[in-house]
Amino acid sequence: MISLTLVSLALAAFANAATQLDIEAVEAHFSQALIVPALIPTFTPGAVLSLAFSGTDTPTGKALQKDAVASQPVVTVSALNASLTGNFTIAMVDADVVGTDYGSDGVNRHWLENSVTIASGTVTNTSATAITAYAGPGPASGSGPHRYVVILYAQPSTFSPPADLSAPVTGVNKFDLNAYVKDSGLGDIVAANYFTVEVGTDSTSLPATSAVVSSTLAPAASGGASGGASGGAPAGASGTSASSPGASSTDKPGAAMKSGVQTAAAFLVAGVVIALL
Repeated sequence: MISLTLVSLALAAFANAATQLDIEAVEAHFSQALIVPALIPTFTPGAVLSLAFSGTDTPTGKALQKDAVASQPVVTVSALNASLTGNFTIAMVDADVVGTDYGSDGVNRHWLENSVTIASGTVTNTSATAITAYAGPGPASGSGPHRYVVILYAQPSTFSPPADLSAPVTGVNKFDLNAYVKDSGLGDIVAANYFTVEVGTDSTSLPATSAVVSSTLAPAASGGASGGASGGAPAGASGTSASSPGASSTDKPGAAMKSGVQTAAAFLVAGVVIALL
């Protein structure tokens, strides 16, 4: 007889797995918020990265208050197909406002830890090297909604960071994210998320972006998922500002599809258990 404990664990792992619609929604958010390709040249994640500040989940692109993100979030990762083993590097950078030209200055590094691991879907840093410990956002007043991007990279055994970023560095500093990834030999982006923080009233004119509509995504179009905006509108979205109360939804990408999959899985496993008793 199959152990009920093993069946329960298998079901939990299946239920927490990302769906293709989840992946498509995050990709769309990053493209429509102009994070891709301005900050990240290409973005094809195989997992969904979730952020929880003080126990509150943060939908992709959500506008948050500075005080709400002052402390390091709990980071969880849900993979589409593969198990997440080995070491990873996690980084958070300030991609500034939409339309920013990074030039040779790069971006402000707010968080950089090497050799983090994933246990039961949660990123842990018990054996990690914190090059830059998490430093909460602090955009200048009136500078507009800054996009804070959290990225999880695969970290191969050949990873070798540059000398100036191989030991703890105090405080927020500028660096070239893509040069760091290339020079250190980091692997592909496993997953990423972002949120925005704005202080004061924006007096700048930002390029228009658009909200993500889940019904237009490939899996939804073929699978019949219900429409509507997914997550929050990217910073500077036309029609609504990412900092306005109506710009963000608390619904997670693909929630309806995932709920259906989880229900079907529960009935399937329950049937197997009954048949084996």
